[in-house]
Amino acid sequence: MTASPTSPGPGLADPEYVDVLIVGVGFGGLAALHSLRRDHPNLTVLAVERASGAGGVWRENDYPGAACDVPTSLYSLSFAPNPDWSHTYGRRGEIHTYLRSVAQDFADQIRYDCALTAARWDESTQRWIADTEQGTIVCRFLVAAPGALSAPTTPTLPGADEFTGTVFHSATWDHTHDLRGRQVAIVGSGASAIQIVPEIVDEVGALTVFQRTPAWVVPRMDRTIGRAERSVYRRIPGVHRLVRKAVWAYREAYVLLMARRPRLLVIAQTLAMAQLRVQVRDRGLRRRLTPTYTIGCKRILLTNKWFPALQRDNVVVTGAISALTATGAVDADGTEHPVDTVIFATGFTPTEPPIAGVITGRDGRTLAQTWSGSPQAYRGVSVHGFPNLFFLYGPNTNLGHSSIVLMLEPQANYVAATIGELNRRGKVTVEVTAEAQARYNSELDAELAGTVWNSGGCSSWYIDATGRNSVMWPQYTGVYARMMSSFDAADHVLADEHAAVGDQIGTAR
Repeated sequence: MTASPTSPGPGLADPEYVDVLIVGVGFGGLAALHSLRRDHPNLTVLAVERASGAGGVWRENDYPGAACDVPTSLYSLSFAPNPDWSHTYGRRGEIHTYLRSVAQDFADQIRYDCALTAARWDESTQRWIADTEQGTIVCRFLVAAPGALSAPTTPTLPGADEFTGTVFHSATWDHTHDLRGRQVAIVGSGASAIQIVPEIVDEVGALTVFQRTPAWVVPRMDRTIGRAERSVYRRIPGVHRLVRKAVWAYREAYVLLMARRPRLLVIAQTLAMAQLRVQVRDRGLRRRLTPTYTIGCKRILLTNKWFPALQRDNVVVTGAISALTATGAVDADGTEHPVDTVIFATGFTPTEPPIAGVITGRDGRTLAQTWSGSPQAYRGVSVHGFPNLFFLYGPNTNLGHSSIVLMLEPQANYVAATIGELNRRGKVTVEVTAEAQARYNSELDAELAGTVWNSGGCSSWYIDATGRNSVMWPQYTGVYARMMSSFDAADHVLADEHAAVGDQIGTAR
């Protein structure tokens, strides 16, 4: 960040100017900061973060029992290895601490309590004009790294305005609300619920679990990493890197089950059924907890504590929630359960990211309007009609088998490489062509068609409002990394500073 700010151009009321503006300081934003500092030390780079600290999803989700279901050996940035994880699966507090420590290295390039409220492409200056809570920022390149799990979703229920108790989402946990002796409803039986319930079951008076669809659950093979092992990782970093590579290779094999050879999922399903039979002896409850879809269609959950917690004397497992009353919650069968606290563990909206509603492209439409309920991008990063915009953790880059960090770092490196390509060619803007974006997504959709996420017989958050899978990546992380290691100029329009709009949209240079 050694270069002085450049004039933003005519007609602007002296806003702040930077070369690159990054939105979000989670794993993606930090990866982008690193890649840009490494490859472009003379660019002015600023990251804005809506909250008062770094951490993204691991800052926000501080509910009881919050933890990661990806091995810690894969859950750190390659440029900031962490040899001191206490367990093979990270706890929320440790991950948050790690991200804050990484962010400290970029403190001079991060502005907290600075939410992005709007961003629009200005064709006359070929710049992005970003409105934030701390003023207007003009930039050449806009990097959106909001995370896919940042916007909680809560169902609209009849009677919600009549309920006299306390209501909150698991992602906005109310730590001022004492659960001791309470009659609590947990709405949902997914990744958050299976962590929360075992943590609060001994504290609450009664717990009603409203389950719309049971989840496939497999054992969580977690262990404590001892001092001696951590010492070896610190003293001999090569050993730590070797373990990371071994775990990566092991997790890559999961792609065979989910995307390449779904018939092999019978192996995982057998393991899940064995755990269910061993841990749940009551046949009626076991039947309610047995999914009817193919394992892997929804997110596979890792836990050893969920089934035992559901069999406690103060727990009732019932169907989906249908309404609230003044003092209770009604299930799908019409039975009212007395509750004074409702906790929605109902997930997020990755197919409708809020940031898409505030970013306006070249033709005056927002990303949300352009996508019309079905997000699409080229390589998950670039969108036609939005020059010099890069998404991190964009459409079809989520994984069902490994760490999202393995996708975010190639994306960050790609952003830096693309900017370098522009500089080498003496160009100012880059935009993927409509044809290249359509071709890429057509090929992607064809690959996804045979995966368990599309054909496993479930309804999941991977499928958007149009029925398309706009969330998952159907290949190995290694395949994605190789693809992102090169920039294909033929798929883009590269334009000069004063090129006419028609020239920009015309042919790739």
